[in-house]
Amino acid sequence: MAEVLAGADAFSAAGGDDGVLVLHGFTGSPQSMRGLAEAFAAAGFTVELPRLPGHGTSLEDMTTTSWDDWSRAAEEAYEELAARSRHVVVAGLSMGGTLALWLASRHPEIAGIVLVNALADPTPLADVRAAAEGALAEGVRFLPGIGSDIADPAAHEVAYEGVPAACLVSLVDATRELAPRLGEIRMPALVFHALQDHVVARGSRDLLESSLGSPVEVVELERSYHVATLDYDREEIERRAVEFARRVLA
Repeated sequence: MAEVLAGADAFSAAGGDDGVLVLHGFTGSPQSMRGLAEAFAAAGFTVELPRLPGHGTSLEDMTTTSWDDWSRAAEEAYEELAARSRHVVVAGLSMGGTLALWLASRHPEIAGIVLVNALADPTPLADVRAAAEGALAEGVRFLPGIGSDIADPAAHEVAYEGVPAACLVSLVDATRELAPRLGEIRMPALVFHALQDHVVARGSRDLLESSLGSPVEVVELERSYHVATLDYDREEIERRAVEFARRVLA
């Protein structure tokens, strides 16, 4: 077993009859979503924040995983939480948002989804995917990291300093497969969009607004970057996310 990085542990909290599944992002760890998970727990929800396979340990560990592993872990966490909850809300950051959308497309019984700078539009990543495949062809396994895109200098994300190229290809391909199915998602969605996101392009927010087959509430974040759950707007995200969950679970 690979050693878990300090602060990157999974989080669970027993609460009331309704549950919230919280999912972290690509190359990140539960640390980026711990504050949001704890806010849900403080509000009385039963909460699960799993550590996705290959994350929160080492880059080498992540190279052995792909979308199949991350989505399987998300599915298992959801099924386990749903089995002991009346209803469930799913919240995700970045790739965690992609996983939340993927779960929502498979489980119409989910009460609502909270998406923080979720990756939904694969179009801007075509060149990035091509670069990753080119790097792999040349024997280069890792690309520059994307972690800790945060405006607040006092905050830091527990994330890898690099990106496994093969994992990036897997994520982009999964996002491509998911995009045409967004219209099948019918539950309410709360979408947080950082106006200064340096990781996920504006197109993902636009695609969610135009494609989701459900009511979409968009909250623009003017002060935060991509990892907004650790940034200047984290308290607003926590407050609004809890209010949303209470509303859709009422």
